[in-house]
Amino acid sequence: MQFNILPGGAMSGEARVPGDKSISHRSIMLGAIANGATRVKGFLEGEDAMATLAAFRAMGVEIEGPNHGNVTIHGVGLRGLRVPAEALDLGNAGTGMRLICGLLAGQDFDAELTGDASLCSRPMGRVIDPLTMMGANIQSASGGRPPLIIRGGQQLRSIHYELPMASAQVKSCVLLAGLYSEGRTSVREPGPSRDHTERMLRGFGYSVQSNQDAIALVGGGSLKGCDIDVPADISSAAFFLVAASIAPDSELMLTHVGINPTRIGVINVLRLMGANITFHNKREVGGEPVADLHVRSAQLKGIDIPVDQVPLAIDEFPALFIAAACAVGRTILRGAEELRVKESDRIAAMAEGLSTLGITNEVLEDGIIIEGGTFGGGVIKTYHDHRIAMSFAIAALRATGEITVLDCDHVATSFPGFDSLARSLGLQIHTAAS
Repeated sequence: MQFNILPGGAMSGEARVPGDKSISHRSIMLGAIANGATRVKGFLEGEDAMATLAAFRAMGVEIEGPNHGNVTIHGVGLRGLRVPAEALDLGNAGTGMRLICGLLAGQDFDAELTGDASLCSRPMGRVIDPLTMMGANIQSASGGRPPLIIRGGQQLRSIHYELPMASAQVKSCVLLAGLYSEGRTSVREPGPSRDHTERMLRGFGYSVQSNQDAIALVGGGSLKGCDIDVPADISSAAFFLVAASIAPDSELMLTHVGINPTRIGVINVLRLMGANITFHNKREVGGEPVADLHVRSAQLKGIDIPVDQVPLAIDEFPALFIAAACAVGRTILRGAEELRVKESDRIAAMAEGLSTLGITNEVLEDGIIIEGGTFGGGVIKTYHDHRIAMSFAIAALRATGEITVLDCDHVATSFPGFDSLARSLGLQIHTAAS
């Protein structure tokens, strides 16, 4: 599938984007190992979260739905998962694979984790290393890549782990393995990363201690099923925050968006660039802060992106690169090496697309320099990365020619219905067979 987008247009209206992918993943995992039923509203019915759901069904967990975002998980307790009949296929879900590694490390059965070509090219050493320190037995393909075979029956040890970089996936993996270890497992991170796992564990009644930059729990407890209301995903909202900022005469209201302080780097960066974004009806739902986001078009300016905002906006940088290309002056990003090991090398893929559309940029080892300019038309390669596809789709709002975005099938991993919602809000987007 490809997107064909005509140039120009304005964004207007009100919308609720799909549920948060990170929270959807975790709701299935923790609901599965809890005692009793967990009822989830707003579950993201995208391919990544559905792959996680299918994996736990394959391990014997009864799950009803999803039905219009409603899911009921009948938890089996910490020790109730069963050996799957075949390899667990996580598709394109890196979050799903890395977090499930932590849970599987403490089971008494062997399991294999695999995924699509993109996922099987992504490094898993960052979770294999600390799990091995805890006593896990994990075999991988060359370079620490999937498929992974996790041997059961290992007695896990609690550890204190110093994260080499801020990573919610690694932190969460270690904490989930810590549920199955003896004693106190703690993680210290060099900077903030999303804290959905800690918040949700507490929501399930599990004690998690946090002080300064260390997070700790004691293994051997239990989780109690609960109700979860998944906020709209700020990573999905980011495309429309940028779209309404760069397109003249635009005004959007995005409702029920998660504004967890570890996730709002995209808003912080856009505001530093001059974006007009305001919060309305701020509230807390199931332990997660949410708000309605009102955004109006604004003249953006180039900035040096603060390093402390990088981990808070790591998934939103493809969209922010489009904002930078529409800004007056130069935008500089550093400290974002993590972008090179996402679904694609997002620095290289975005730089190539920006160049195709006539935007001057310079690739750095850990970031990029983007000179604000004018988009032309062109054909964009996405390297099967959903965020690359959606980012260049919204670029058409400020383009002088039609933009064709190839290989957009993976958009459904995080944002099913992106094209139809974008079209209803003013983007002149149409889909066609590749």
